[in-house]
Amino acid sequence: MIQDRSQFEGLLDRAAIKSGLKLPVPARKAVLSALSERDEKAAVCCDKEGVPEPDPELRDTESVPLSESVEAYFDREVKPHVPDAWIDTTRRDPKDGQIGLVGYEINFNRYFYRYAPPRPLEEIEADIRAIEHDIVQMLSEVTSGSV
Repeated sequence: MIQDRSQFEGLLDRAAIKSGLKLPVPARKAVLSALSERDEKAAVCCDKEGVPEPDPELRDTESVPLSESVEAYFDREVKPHVPDAWIDTTRRDPKDGQIGLVGYEINFNRYFYRYAPPRPLEEIEADIRAIEHDIVQMLSEVTSGSV
């Protein structure tokens, strides 16, 4: 079993040339996707420049407080738990040009929810019994009084 994507791609290229096939990029990606699987023990996949590629299945985002730097938060909250994690510095906010997208999270339940206690059980039970009575009457009309 091959555990290195570059070796597998080499074999795929040789097999395509040998069979006279010309694989367009979408077909090549489809073949790679169909014939490969994720393996924790395999070599890290790198792009053409040798830069490690992120694993889409492991991608995650964090909400960093505005009062803190992304790097300080990452070093304190992420790095101890996932030592090989890194920050994608290519994602930058279009307004300030800094790493990460700036946004704000509002917890609507915290600020706008007002607790309303449920009605007493006696009232709910009375409503259910009245509805049941109405249903029985409607059924008796439909079935000509045989209910």
